Amino acid sequence: MRMLCVDDEPLMLKMLEMAIKEAKPDADITAHKKQADLLEDARKNGCDIAFLDIHMRGMNGVELAKELKAVNPKMNIIFVTGFSEYAGEAMKMHASGYIMKPVTKEKIEQELADLRFPIVPKSNALLRVQCFGNFDVFLPSGEHLRFERSRSKEIFAYLVHRQGSSCSTREIAAALFEDEPYDKKQQNYVQQLIHSMIKSLKAAGVEEAVVRSYNALAVNTAVLDCDYYRFKELDAGAVNAYQNEYMSQYYWADFLYDEDFY
Repeated sequence: MRMLCVDDEPLMLKMLEMAIKEAKPDADITAHKKQADLLEDARKNGCDIAFLDIHMRGMNGVELAKELKAVNPKMNIIFVTGFSEYAGEAMKMHASGYIMKPVTKEKIEQELADLRFPIVPKSNALLRVQCFGNFDVFLPSGEHLRFERSRSKEIFAYLVHRQGSSCSTREIAAALFEDEPYDKKQQNYVQQLIHSMIKSLKAAGVEEAVVRSYNALAVNTAVLDCDYYRFKELDAGAVNAYQNEYMSQYYWADFLYDEDFY
């Protein structure tokens, strides 16, 4: 969870930063004295929650919130102020919260417990899937999931890429063997690869990661902690992790995103 905060009064900023750290000691917290610095940080590194003082010289907190919402419409904005008359204007921004100074740990905790865009942990995920850079799959222990065949791993990668959509044997073959005819020999080979993939998942006790139906497969996205899925949800850590490389070892892997996010 990545949090940013800003106040142009150094003492107030220090108090705000300390209160946030007391309320959420495991979070990634960065304090900024200047609005432009916070905005640039959010653009480059992502942000889940932004604590903004409203009454600042230059760009005020409400104006800054509008800029941040352009960066990430699902960013949680929590306004901080000593002036109650700003409440109405701030709430028009559909903020996640509004804190009156002095800021305390208890006030921070109260707002974090009721975020407009909740940040859901994936601690119950069966697998952690890495799509940025080279594709890889990890068990909750941190160990690599071992696939008997590299092509079986590639099939799992393709299913992850399809984000839970059902894929037939023919579709999988078309992706992995683009220029080869889909004949009986190739069909049997793809089915062998699928069988090997399922065997590897069962051996690790994570067979629930794939849902099977007649002549079709799909990943169960609910049991995966996937950086690509988090990116599409505008998770700050995933946005920051993406360095223009997606499943680099697979020629068919095109990075897909919703242009409305940008």
